[in-house]
Amino acid sequence: MLTAAQLDSRTESARTRRARPILSPKQRYHEYLLQRIEDYKNSLAREELLRLGNDAATEIQDATSGQYFLTEVVMQETVDKLIVKRLRLPTFTKWRQKFAKLRQAQQSPTHWGLERHNAVSAILPRLEAGDHAMIVGGGVEGALYLLAANEVRVTCLVGDNATCTRIETRMAAESLTGNFEAFVAMLGTWFPPVAPIHLVVIDGATLASLPSPRRMTLMAQLQDVTVPGGIHAVLPGDAGGPAESWLSLYPDWQRIPLPVRNHRKGTKRDTAPGVLVSRPIPANPSQASFA
Repeated sequence: MLTAAQLDSRTESARTRRARPILSPKQRYHEYLLQRIEDYKNSLAREELLRLGNDAATEIQDATSGQYFLTEVVMQETVDKLIVKRLRLPTFTKWRQKFAKLRQAQQSPTHWGLERHNAVSAILPRLEAGDHAMIVGGGVEGALYLLAANEVRVTCLVGDNATCTRIETRMAAESLTGNFEAFVAMLGTWFPPVAPIHLVVIDGATLASLPSPRRMTLMAQLQDVTVPGGIHAVLPGDAGGPAESWLSLYPDWQRIPLPVRNHRKGTKRDTAPGVLVSRPIPANPSQASFA
């Protein structure tokens, strides 16, 4: 993540980029195929899966005149090829042509129903490919998709299976799964073993729904894994109150002002944009790390 000063100059950008390699188009295409294949298998009843396996075995025998040694790996590959053919999944060339246009659209906040001037949109220019973000709560899904589309590695933490399944399905449909993992947990009692986090996006409605002890535990966990100089964005969520009401949870953090947008008379104002706060950087430079 770039500091505000680095964003202004961009001179230090190359030195602050993450070491995590970004998936190539070929790797993304492979992820896309695997996800669609697995989704299809999960949709089949046991009898249909067995029938699919029999079709694969027959195809192998016919293609090799019975001279090919039938292994589990060969069966798996043949079943996957049958599914690709059955679903009429695109070739890499066709997928890449569509993917380029799709990814360009996905990198805009409005593609996900977000205002251009909310808290996550405002901090987007400071994020670099490979930075690690955590999304807490299902009421801020749009931010999750936007960050993943901009090559940010995203970890999602939600409190129920239905929300997690919905998010995973959307991520797969949008070919964003390479940058993403999700956890279902009782928030405030269990926390995933995650690497240092550069950005945390919190659903204010999720915070409001938690008992106070679990809320305080969750916030302590989130703040502990955030790197010095890292940022938290608190959004109202689908049914949350003003995001400013949660600023008391950040007594030592610095609030980052959002860009002011002038509205012409009679035009519709943006919905509540949320708040941004930054974790203090220690006075000792050796303790401040953006890695």
